Amino acid sequence: MMPNFLLSNLKQARSALEQGNVPKTQSLAMAVLAQDARSAAAYFLLGVCEMTRGNIRSGKDLLETSVGFEPSVEGCAQLARVFLLLRRDADALAALQEAEACLNTGKESDAITRDTIGCAYSRLGMHAASLAHFEAATRGAPSNTAFFYNWAVALSFVGRIDEADKAFEALIARAPDNARAHHGLSGLRRQTAERNHVPRLRATLARAEDPEARLLLGYALSKELEEIGQAKESFQFLFDANKAHKKQLAYSIEQDEKIFDAIEQNWPLYAQAPVNNAPVEEPVFIIGMPRTGTTLVDRIISSHPDMVSAGELQAFPIAVKAASGVRTRLVLDVETIAKAADKNLGMIGRDYIARARSHLPAQGMRFSDKFPGNFMYAGLIARALPSARIICLRRHPMDTVLSNFKNLFATTSRYYDYSYSIEDIARYYVRFDRLMRFWQQEIPERILEVQYENIVLDQENITRSILEHCGLSWNDACLSFHKNNAAVSTPSAAQVRRPLYRDALERWKQHEEDLMPARHILEQAGITL
Repeated sequence: MMPNFLLSNLKQARSALEQGNVPKTQSLAMAVLAQDARSAAAYFLLGVCEMTRGNIRSGKDLLETSVGFEPSVEGCAQLARVFLLLRRDADALAALQEAEACLNTGKESDAITRDTIGCAYSRLGMHAASLAHFEAATRGAPSNTAFFYNWAVALSFVGRIDEADKAFEALIARAPDNARAHHGLSGLRRQTAERNHVPRLRATLARAEDPEARLLLGYALSKELEEIGQAKESFQFLFDANKAHKKQLAYSIEQDEKIFDAIEQNWPLYAQAPVNNAPVEEPVFIIGMPRTGTTLVDRIISSHPDMVSAGELQAFPIAVKAASGVRTRLVLDVETIAKAADKNLGMIGRDYIARARSHLPAQGMRFSDKFPGNFMYAGLIARALPSARIICLRRHPMDTVLSNFKNLFATTSRYYDYSYSIEDIARYYVRFDRLMRFWQQEIPERILEVQYENIVLDQENITRSILEHCGLSWNDACLSFHKNNAAVSTPSAAQVRRPLYRDALERWKQHEEDLMPARHILEQAGITL
């Protein structure tokens, strides 16, 4: 039984932490440890303090000590969070499993801990597993709008659209100006003239002052206006939202062009690098510009009974980053490309497979990885994973420009900074096209290029060619990809739950005048339109 004064110190320390008073929390926790060197609660508080200060690794050590003395739901949840920050997904999953074990024994947890667990599962792509925790968080703290938002998004990811709709509406009823809720609700389904949120979105945008809120609302309003046939006004809202957001970014297209240059210039070193003990696994990489059909092809492939989707993994970029030994802020930059060029590619391949396993819903099966940005690494993938299959999606260049411009990607990711300017997207496409032609020359017959339009117009024959390239037998389920119940966490979530439709073809012609700057850039680069 812990003495009352120690219990009092721990209670005060927790209260100080909740108030953001890290020094007081640390002082009180250290006082507890002076009397009880095995106090799991004190080590937990010190670990969270270190994480709050940005000292992730020391925070991890303290949290591991806490859980080692006495596993708790909150200790395991925070440990999972810190492992995710360190890109140690397998360890994060193990911590989550220990948190579940604590819950099963009846140990207490609060709403923020359940939300933390839900967020950790989401980061691992395990959206079905996150649902119960997000729902528990909303029950424990019904006034917390962030918890309600996370729950609604998780419901949308697993295809429970009507429930997600109700959850978003309940959130908006509590917080009428919550831009994330409006944006999430708008993306659930295609709007109609009879059923849409345009008047409410207009009013909410008119009140909004926060730049991120205006960005989210601008995208939502643009989407719904286009879907009810007001293409001209839709594009104007989209243009204004993107223009305002780009002004806040310290970005120029030259930054990405330097990365493309570095990949091409360093390729001779990668082509000659050792490949020792390469994995025998046969993952399928689905690559290309975003919004060109990568999710569609992933659903087709993962509908095959011998395949499972691992989602959009950062595993290969992180494996390359780890091999480079470079500690720069970005996963992909010029220095990382140069420093990884002479490393053992077999080691990178093994690291990738180890990282990918944490994201697989079923172990021992072949899997697909649909992170579009892996097109940057196609040559490295081909060498590091000799049995991997690579499929590159292509779409009409102008539709590619438009689809990138009108879909809001993760604003915290630097991969997509090019997507807020029509001219930047066009120049990015030029370099993408050039790099793919480069890869076809350097790693011939390793990449199957698939035209999105051809899938729509000739679904069965293109599906057969995809399966043949992947070494998969024919299966009728691949034609019914829209019946695949797996979670989808990309902007394509609503589309891939419908059978193939043709209304996305040549959509750029609705905005031909507005897209003229992109057309000039593409034509000057010799790209056929």
